[in-house]
Amino acid sequence: MTTVTETAPAIDPARTALLLMDFQPAVLGAVPDPEGLLARAGEALAWARAHGAHVVLVRVAFAEADLAAVPARNKAFARVAEAGYLADGHPATAVHESLETREDDVTVRKTRFGAFASDTDLRAELRARGVDTLVLAGLSTSGVVLTTLRQAADEDYRLFVLADATADPDPEVHRVLMEKVFPRQAWIAATADLATLSAPGSR
Repeated sequence: MTTVTETAPAIDPARTALLLMDFQPAVLGAVPDPEGLLARAGEALAWARAHGAHVVLVRVAFAEADLAAVPARNKAFARVAEAGYLADGHPATAVHESLETREDDVTVRKTRFGAFASDTDLRAELRARGVDTLVLAGLSTSGVVLTTLRQAADEDYRLFVLADATADPDPEVHRVLMEKVFPRQAWIAATADLATLSAPGSR
């Protein structure tokens, strides 16, 4: 199990947001061990609730107008639009029912890979809450997690990625990103590390 390095800074929950991204039935079916991933995402959510961290629940879903606006030159999403896939309102695009949403949570519906896509208001929400640290978990590693991490790093957030609450349809892609790419811009942690990192007097 990948665990956080000794040089990682402490997490101040009041200035931290946990982003649980694309934990939807339509996406969970494409990754290994969806039940285990949901369990660990639930553990991270319980940590955020207990410590007063902000919670952001991200999902990908397209209204009819969104699908119609996807240009044919978009290699990834033109196929989604053509098939009418990931339609908003379908149960497959809802956040999984095991991840309870509360009134104060930030909920994001996006129509591209990253949580900071131009059609979301995530930047403004985080700024209003004084957030400077993000803890990322999601599906897939090479999709929403990679894109969101890159966008957030360029906006100077302190970043953690929960390796055991993140997965990709291709395990080798997941491994390379976690071991070779993400550590350049984020600390890699396990869900169990959150309690230690947010404990009084930690690092």
